[in-house]
Amino acid sequence: MIFQAKSVEEAIEEGLKELAIQREDAEITVLEEGKKGGLFGIGHVDAKVEITAKVKKTDGERAVAFLEGLLPLIGMDAKPELSGEDEKIVIVLSAESTKNVIGRRGEVIDAIQTLAGAVANTGRKEYKRVVVDCENYREEREETLKRLAAKLAAKAVRLGKRVRLEPMNPYERRIIHSALVDNEEVTTKSEGKEPTRYVVITPKNLRPSDKRPRDNRGGRGGKYDKYGKNNRGREKYGERKSYPKRELPSEATPETSGTSISRGGTPGFRKGGFSGFFGTYLGKAEDEEKPAETKSEGTMSEDEGKENE
Repeated sequence: MIFQAKSVEEAIEEGLKELAIQREDAEITVLEEGKKGGLFGIGHVDAKVEITAKVKKTDGERAVAFLEGLLPLIGMDAKPELSGEDEKIVIVLSAESTKNVIGRRGEVIDAIQTLAGAVANTGRKEYKRVVVDCENYREEREETLKRLAAKLAAKAVRLGKRVRLEPMNPYERRIIHSALVDNEEVTTKSEGKEPTRYVVITPKNLRPSDKRPRDNRGGRGGKYDKYGKNNRGREKYGERKSYPKRELPSEATPETSGTSISRGGTPGFRKGGFSGFFGTYLGKAEDEEKPAETKSEGTMSEDEGKENE
């Protein structure tokens, strides 16, 4: 619709008021700026603007518009099309080379799906699931995961042990859980942290040896702690207490007190004369039988020396 007023701003305000829309929801085109008249307003021309209400895009359409701008930027020749958005938003990618679009184990198409889901749910109070597909990859992948879940569940029951699957995204983990929810012989649980979160299949006939939780080193725990040290005696005697170290005297240590070794010289106290602590000497029975004074080999007394003269 076209609206006229003395100025462009007045024409826009009148048009928005009449259409009952906000400025951000309107497409405004200025047709004529208008012209002020001379004396007594002679020669005045009103401004003209054309205002139309913007057609709001749906969540799926906004996601498709986003992918249309994203895919060329990452060098991907693919065209996104909106397939449906009732219960979930489904976007199908058409490309000559599907391998480049899907990637190894679906890594590329999963990344595109995550971005499209973030755009489609912007401003929404409740999250709406978005699925990006290419050449029925999602359907084929879902069937593959269902067969894998049944095979590994049978293996877990046969061996009586837990079976851990490779890390998967939330969508694929949900498929595993759904495939085994009615299985009466096993239970499933997701463990780990993103992006390496995985599914663990636990049989109900789990062997007792496999019920103990594994420690941080991948062992069974109990006998060794996370540092690989044996803690078998700690359960009975408790933690080992640490005793304070004995401080050695720094000065005025008696050399003949039994706490140091005399290196010769006058016995007694000597500042800084400590030469090493060996503990208190208790003596032996043999020492009591020896005479108080003994002569060393190779030495002579004064009387022997005079006789030899």
